[in-house]
Amino acid sequence: MTDSTLTDLERLRRENESLRAELDETNQGVLALYAELDTQAEQLRQASDLKSRFLSYMSHEFRTPLGSIRSITRLLSDELDGPLSPEQHKQVLFISGAAGELSDMVDDLLDLAKIEAGRITISPAWFDMLDLFSALRGMFRPIVDANAVDLIFEEPQDMPRLYTDDKKLAQILRNFISNALKFTQHGEVRVSVQPEGSGEVRFAVSDTGIGIPQELHGNLFEDFVQIDTPLQKRLRGTGLGLSLCKRFAELLGGRVGVESTPGSGSTFFVIIPVAISTEPADGDK
Repeated sequence: MTDSTLTDLERLRRENESLRAELDETNQGVLALYAELDTQAEQLRQASDLKSRFLSYMSHEFRTPLGSIRSITRLLSDELDGPLSPEQHKQVLFISGAAGELSDMVDDLLDLAKIEAGRITISPAWFDMLDLFSALRGMFRPIVDANAVDLIFEEPQDMPRLYTDDKKLAQILRNFISNALKFTQHGEVRVSVQPEGSGEVRFAVSDTGIGIPQELHGNLFEDFVQIDTPLQKRLRGTGLGLSLCKRFAELLGGRVGVESTPGSGSTFFVIIPVAISTEPADGDK
């Protein structure tokens, strides 16, 4: 073997050892990175658990004083302890309205905590859309009678019965309708349902309100997001309503969306399966 060949072999050996050392160092770095990522993931999980427990605890703690405030305002409004002047009635009504808004915020926070903790359950059953619309119409009648906006429920035509959680669906639609009424000062809010593709239905709530710029559509369904408008500044809320709608829709196997143009109103919609995937056997219907 020539000296030149020996030199080349020695050079290749040194290069091989150098590459092996670099590879070992890289592997150690990757393992350290994985360990750091695992640690950060565990810290994030613990932080998320703490946040959920805090939200749940505070929501429950708020319920007791809120219940007392609402009970007292009802007693005062009924004048069981004596008559009230018109101005006192107005003040009691203001307190009752503020307590109701705060109660809604607490409910939103509690729902968020339950969802993040995985404690929200789905209870599907067969029901008729006419019954759902009738219940929603009755729920919003006192609000609609007090303002200048018409709430219209389009009669479902040749629509099938649904097998899903009607309470979760009703909560989504209640939120859509409440928002539409808040941001519509004149005109109408229209609720409709129609088939969507194969095996799905699309519930929509359309209004003639202020509308929403296109660049804001992507964030509307995120936690604690609120639109920065002069009208929004006069309205209180957690910014969780639409986020909860999205999460409830996903639990029902569906999705939410919005179509809107500033000055031309908005349409919020939810698309869900006619029958959720936990549908029972035919004999159980």
